[in-house]
Amino acid sequence: MSRRWILTGQEGFEVSLKYEQDVQVPSADDLGPTEVLVKIYSASLNYRELVIARGGVNGPISGPVVPGCDGAGVVEAVGSEVKDFQVEDRVVTYFAPRLVESSGDNAFPGHPDVTSMLGQGIDGVLRSKGVFPAAALVHAPTSLGWLQTATLPCTWVTAWNSLFGIKGKEAGPGTWVLVQGTGGVSIATLQLARAVGATVVATTSTDDKAARLKALGATHTVNYRSNPDNWAQEARSLTPDKRGFDIVIDVAGNETLAQSLTAVRVDGVVMVIGMVGGHAEPVPLFAAMLHTCIVRGIIAGSRSQLRELVSFIDENKITPAIDDVVFELAEVKDAYRRLEEKRHFAKVVIKINHAKV
Repeated sequence: MSRRWILTGQEGFEVSLKYEQDVQVPSADDLGPTEVLVKIYSASLNYRELVIARGGVNGPISGPVVPGCDGAGVVEAVGSEVKDFQVEDRVVTYFAPRLVESSGDNAFPGHPDVTSMLGQGIDGVLRSKGVFPAAALVHAPTSLGWLQTATLPCTWVTAWNSLFGIKGKEAGPGTWVLVQGTGGVSIATLQLARAVGATVVATTSTDDKAARLKALGATHTVNYRSNPDNWAQEARSLTPDKRGFDIVIDVAGNETLAQSLTAVRVDGVVMVIGMVGGHAEPVPLFAAMLHTCIVRGIIAGSRSQLRELVSFIDENKITPAIDDVVFELAEVKDAYRRLEEKRHFAKVVIKINHAKV
């Protein structure tokens, strides 16, 4: 038997999230030929979970659906045609299995793929056991605990794609990277960039968060709350010859995009990867020419990139930062609230099966 959360509608998580216990789990004999039964030990939340629950730009759910796309666990059974996984394998989820099935491991998700992803079009990870398409899984790192592993699928793949996704512009020694705030993607980008010798400047709102960012490797921090109208110019002034940043990670959309363009160097890259900011006037695309840069929008990355990330983490012994508060599966609404209220640092994580967490 299993425990799970179901998103029954899109009226906000307080109304639409329902907790169920004693849910029947399919047996090994009931699996389809390409399906895998996984005992899930941990999960993490993304901003998309809030957006989906309130019916935002992600679009409709397929019907009552188990939410969440980032999870990790152990294989308990496999379908007759599954070759890549076997019982007892440690696995982490990949959020776009339908894309993999149609277009392969190297395909990049686009907005049309969003409604068929885990936690929206396919049952996701906020359950203690679940059946997934084999294309929704990759082998997990051997060097990480369960909570850290569950942060990888969306957030860390986004960071990986942002830093290494454009051939010839990969981050490395001499690269200057600007990250915004202390949410999951910004912290993951900071940790990965430092691992390859890049210099990172981070924006934040408090001295306490600034200290934590520096402890993770940020060379400088800029307080956007004390300098709301000109933090980008302040950050740019820290770069060599005030030339600007090679890579800027923009997580807030129109609220911050104008300043991200101010911060980027000539022929640098502004990564548009999120919309956690409030409603603001749209920034005209023509601004990219005025700042002579590349503006690249992505939705996380490919399944191949998740595999590359897993290998890099094992080789470099990176431990993803997680929030100070860890929730249990039954406390998922509290986890959503912490994410919505922006009280977290890095990733909001959830223990599911306690014995091996």
